[in-house]
Amino acid sequence: MKLSMRFGIPFMMAPLILAGACTNSKPAATAASEMTGKEQKSISILHTNDMHGSYMPFLTTTGNATAQTGDAGRDTLVTFDKAARIGGFAYLASAVKKVRKEKGADNVLLVDGGDTFSDDQLGNLTKGEAMIRFMNAINYDLMALGNHDFDYGLQRTRELQQMATFPMRAANITDDNTQQPIFGEPYVIKEKNGVKVAILALGYRNTPITGNPENVKGLRFKVGQEVAQTYVPELRKKADIVVVLSHEGTAVDYKMAREVAGIDLIIGAHSHDILEPRKKIGQTYVVQAMSDAAVLGETELIVRDQQLVDVITHHHWLWNEPLQPDAAMQAMIDQQRKPHLDKLQEHVVESKATIGRQYKSESPFDKLVGNLLLEGFKGDVAIMPGVGYGISIKTGPVTSEDVYKLLPHPSRIVTLTMTGQQLKQTLEQAAKNLKPANKLEAVGGLIQIAGIRYEMDLTKPIGERISNIQLNNQPINDTQNYKIVTHNGLLTGLHNFDEIGKGQKINRTEQPLTDFIIQKLKELKAVDMPANMGEVTIKR
Repeated sequence: MKLSMRFGIPFMMAPLILAGACTNSKPAATAASEMTGKEQKSISILHTNDMHGSYMPFLTTTGNATAQTGDAGRDTLVTFDKAARIGGFAYLASAVKKVRKEKGADNVLLVDGGDTFSDDQLGNLTKGEAMIRFMNAINYDLMALGNHDFDYGLQRTRELQQMATFPMRAANITDDNTQQPIFGEPYVIKEKNGVKVAILALGYRNTPITGNPENVKGLRFKVGQEVAQTYVPELRKKADIVVVLSHEGTAVDYKMAREVAGIDLIIGAHSHDILEPRKKIGQTYVVQAMSDAAVLGETELIVRDQQLVDVITHHHWLWNEPLQPDAAMQAMIDQQRKPHLDKLQEHVVESKATIGRQYKSESPFDKLVGNLLLEGFKGDVAIMPGVGYGISIKTGPVTSEDVYKLLPHPSRIVTLTMTGQQLKQTLEQAAKNLKPANKLEAVGGLIQIAGIRYEMDLTKPIGERISNIQLNNQPINDTQNYKIVTHNGLLTGLHNFDEIGKGQKINRTEQPLTDFIIQKLKELKAVDMPANMGEVTIKR
């Protein structure tokens, strides 16, 4: 069932929410306390997730503002109801300080759900150091390691952990050398307001197939739920409240809530959802705070007799207009940007439309990239992976860092040939990724294609979902070879697309994908929404 959301709130509730305000379900908990007469305590856990290197404010749209807003292919449709500037670490720092002042710093924790320091040009230029410095400055307590937190390689992740003043952990990611969780104890226990709160970090089970497998060589990734079943009973003996900080995605978090006893709260990540009001499954509450540092989640734990009796969610939407940026954080951001300003602010192209990325649906930006690849390398079909990060390009001037928000990784262009049958198998795998028999096998978004038209029916059995594949208005031939243009990441089995790496006449060019696209955009001088949108039809 799809649920339309505005500001992350069910659409029918949207008129009750004011821009810049937080939502609050407190009266019920207060009333319960008054009836029992028992002492009630409150602890606030502030949380961010899936920041993907987004430390600068961005402009929203009423449609596709980020990779996973305005995407009707998602289970939960999230949109903004106005175009305005939102997010940015200077505003995040200001909001965190405000909550700490109001609630008392000793009653507040701050955690991050992962996918944190890459996927941005400054992130690339500093190899993640900039975001770590920003996070140190506002005193995070814990970060779960997401799949993109290994984008600069395991050794660099180790170095960033050494720079961080907070632990970066995952109970379900183990080091082959030690057979222990990566970087040490995968949980923290903090005493706040006389209550012991344990927070267990979980990473993403499918990390090796969402990026370069060489980046995580020497690590083993387990299903978070299975590992939680081992840790949670231990933590129940050590703490009053048990929280799981999970980079497994909402669907898997719901499954964990149903099947693992003893978890009081799951703070989610990976799926870029906004869960407001909080979801309760059995005795476990589940929350998440969207992505891209647009929202500071605040989950208030209501505790009576050292037991959790309720959870109140406050989502602080970081609209810039009503907030004052934190001066010290802004100065730090300016300092980090200064050596790289010429690169970051380089003018690339003028855009005549908002060109965004979609995750579970056909993506305008990826179609644009595919079209440029087909033209530049004389291909039949361009293939890009379905990825869930990125801020939409807006109407007007587009800079280098705007492009790097959507193409951050150092991929190199590859050409090869595939048969029509291999293309069909690749599309069938894409359909399976979107709707597998087991939710734990879901990985990536819709594969992004330019050059062919096809139909996908997710209501049909796995392996029978793709039909009517056409190239130049003619059905493709199962045995004919077609020239494919893609990048080297898709040769490694990314998102389980094994057939691409089995192609013939593989030519690994030395041309970096991002450099090529930036150069082509400069030559165009102006771009608009791709004219060949609608090459894929999906029945869900």
